[in-house]
Amino acid sequence: MVSLNPVRVLKHEAEEERAELARLSSFVGAIAIGDLVKSTLGPKGMDKILVSSGRNAGEVVVTNDGATILKSVGVDNPAAKVLVNMSKVQDDEVGDGTTSVTVLAAELLREAEKLIDQKIHPQTIIAGWRKATDIARKALLDASVDNSLNSEKFREDLMNIARTTLSSKILAQHKEHFASLAVNAVLRLKGSGNLAAIQLIKKSGGTLEDSFLDEGFLLDKKPGVHQPKTVENAKILIANTPMDTDKIKVFGSHIKVDSMAKISELELAEKEKMKDKVNKILKHNVNVFINRQLIYNYPEQLFADAGVMAIEHADFDGIERLALVTGGEIVSTFDHPELVKLGTCDLIEQVMIGEDILLRFSGVPKGEACTIVIRGATQQIIDEADRSIHDALCVLTATVKESRVVFGGGCSEVLMALAITKEAVNVPGKEAVAMEAFAKALLQLPTIIADNGGYDSAQLVSELRAAHNKGEKSMGLDMLRGEIGDMKALGITESFVVKRQVLLSAAEAAEVILRVDNIIKAAPRRRVEDRGHC
Repeated sequence: MVSLNPVRVLKHEAEEERAELARLSSFVGAIAIGDLVKSTLGPKGMDKILVSSGRNAGEVVVTNDGATILKSVGVDNPAAKVLVNMSKVQDDEVGDGTTSVTVLAAELLREAEKLIDQKIHPQTIIAGWRKATDIARKALLDASVDNSLNSEKFREDLMNIARTTLSSKILAQHKEHFASLAVNAVLRLKGSGNLAAIQLIKKSGGTLEDSFLDEGFLLDKKPGVHQPKTVENAKILIANTPMDTDKIKVFGSHIKVDSMAKISELELAEKEKMKDKVNKILKHNVNVFINRQLIYNYPEQLFADAGVMAIEHADFDGIERLALVTGGEIVSTFDHPELVKLGTCDLIEQVMIGEDILLRFSGVPKGEACTIVIRGATQQIIDEADRSIHDALCVLTATVKESRVVFGGGCSEVLMALAITKEAVNVPGKEAVAMEAFAKALLQLPTIIADNGGYDSAQLVSELRAAHNKGEKSMGLDMLRGEIGDMKALGITESFVVKRQVLLSAAEAAEVILRVDNIIKAAPRRRVEDRGHC
């Protein structure tokens, strides 16, 4: 007899997981990621402490922002990576709902696992999910309200959205104050949605309530020595150019001189070169010069003699935003003043925040530019407040563009779930089972929100379903009292865009993971070291 050895296709260190094992691995990874962040969901959600290792060892981040947690957690499971990327996309796209989208995708996969145990094929489940997604999206659209034509009602909608977004963050205690800051800042954009015009500056000290909105642009820099501290009708040249004495840049160069006088001649030549550069800058007829790079003592002195305010080392994010709001351009060469677009503003003055002195640019051409200054007791609190306000600003900007709003507090999820269940009755075959599973996954969101508040979720969610079945379509969870309440009366509203994105992203990510029937890990590449040629 001839013994047949199994044919090995993959390299020795490559791994392969097939069919059931691959699917189980995907489900376990994705569900674990959902379980990791679900305790942070809702207004009574808990925070996580993230302690970094490696280069920033010991750095502590306290947060309940889903995207921040998942970004910081290193995951090895491929399905878990899909959910981490999905939460990042949700954060980039609409700024909020990062936890909801991860939890919903994980719950969908939890339900899919049960269906696969019942020998229902993944493609059948996917077909049912797609029908369920379409029904849910339509139900959400029908339930949405658009008050954009009435400015007072629309502002109140924005305030409610900001309050709802902030109620699950560290700023929940001061949500009225911060909701007002965020809405005022976004309304200044006049619908442009250009968030770059809103700057967030973090200054430790004081309390969260000391945070304020400054209607101008603040730059965390000081002018040079003996330069004007206040400039009216500023003409600003914004540059990214080296302002140190131009050293000989050729690597390994040596200059031999036969006397000390020659050295002073070299130094003088360098000085003259820098003086020419400063004169070229002054020919632009400016009274403020802002540079991305350092400005050394000699050019700083020349600017002081000319009565020009010179600001060095304006960080790149700051200088990009400064160019945007003052209407100028960032330049690197100064030979053609007639081609350079200068920035302008009415007044540049020094202001004091805490113990720090900053420069305020008032009356900038881009009138919507403003700065939110965040104060707080510790760096961790300020960083989390910064993330929270950024989420609120993103959601409000998305709502200004797409002005529909829906009710929060689990109301929208129950609405979608009941619409799917109602339609599933009319669908023949196994797809109906998949649709009902989709509805069950949607109902897990209000269940988790109630659980995180320490309430009886089974009781509350069943009451909520009963209320919706009676036609009370605005009922949701009142997390202050631990009962169901009218979301319309309580003003708990969310952006339609965020809810729609959560629904679609979670359904797509869960579908991608459910389609997997094989996981192949490639063998690591070996570095070939040719020791014969050194």
